[in-house]
Amino acid sequence: MQASARLLLCGALCAVSGAAAAQSNVTLYGIVDTGIEYVSHANAAGKSVFRMPAVTGEFPSRWGLRGNEDLGGGYSAVFTLESGFNVRAGDLGQGGRLFGRQAFVGIKSPYGTLTFGRQYTMTYLALMGADLIGPDIYGLGSLDAYVPNARADNSMTYLGSYAGVTLGANYSFGRDAAGTGNSPGQGTCTGSVPGHATECREWSVMLKYDAPLFGVAASYEEQRGGSTAAANFFDGVAPTPLINAADKDIRTHVSAYANLGSKAKLGVGWLNRRVDTSSAALADVRSNLFFVAASYFVTPAFIVDGEVYHITNSDHDTRATMGTLRTTYLLSKRTAVYAQGSYLANSAKARYSVSGGGGGTTPSAGTGQTGVMLGIRHSF
Repeated sequence: MQASARLLLCGALCAVSGAAAAQSNVTLYGIVDTGIEYVSHANAAGKSVFRMPAVTGEFPSRWGLRGNEDLGGGYSAVFTLESGFNVRAGDLGQGGRLFGRQAFVGIKSPYGTLTFGRQYTMTYLALMGADLIGPDIYGLGSLDAYVPNARADNSMTYLGSYAGVTLGANYSFGRDAAGTGNSPGQGTCTGSVPGHATECREWSVMLKYDAPLFGVAASYEEQRGGSTAAANFFDGVAPTPLINAADKDIRTHVSAYANLGSKAKLGVGWLNRRVDTSSAALADVRSNLFFVAASYFVTPAFIVDGEVYHITNSDHDTRATMGTLRTTYLLSKRTAVYAQGSYLANSAKARYSVSGGGGGTTPSAGTGQTGVMLGIRHSF
């Protein structure tokens, strides 16, 4: 090959390489959130506790990498690796997994996004519009700890949006591949067992519509049992074993939100949970969780939001009502301080805990709890 031809070929390859690099990007991001918490009646003896909670404040702390590469024709490769950690001790969350919050790769196209790995289920994604307090230490997770931790290993996920309508679905061959407890109260369910296609399987679907002034969403999720799986209702009653692949833990959800001008937002929702067992020795269990939420920007830097929750479980004869009020002041686009408080009233047999800050605050049956937290968070 002549020298001029070699130079021309080298220049062309360098140009292609440079163009490809210019169309790819990787972003480092995260949230560091912690504070000091007070919880009353934090044990059966009625003692209170001051502590730095392990898990969350306004948001769980995390860091991650997300990236995409333009493949041309409206297609791109995407990935996310996200690690949860606890600020008070610097340890990893999600059972010690390095990327326990999310770890997936896939293709984004004009027809939607298809991804593979450890991902959120549709229960979590569908609730994001109306559940205004979100994965807060005094949020839905206090009454159903699975909700802010709704993830599945071995998962294929599709998300597509069309004129305000979002369709979502995921399927997991085994929701807890690491065997470390995928989410609170589930036990372990590693799945992908030869000859047992439905053991530890999980699947969910979502349909939602978002408009400038309002939005509505619905989701359905089904988890199958395995030899060490369980279903915890977080009310002080012992978890229900789900040791058979025919056992089901099902959550159905419907919610809506409305934007009232540029400053206020309202949300309302219902989450039904149904545990069906194949064993005649175990009773099926149902619960219904309702919530009403509001958020208001007093100024562009000062936000007040609150949410009221009520859960009833007739099969366990347990009920609870919880109210949360939160104020946030934005020191900058990335840094905020906040103060929040919550009160939870338990029925006579219930032992729900007001705090989702890492356990260790379960009251005696029928005892109410107050939780208060002052915190700071920084995003990057």
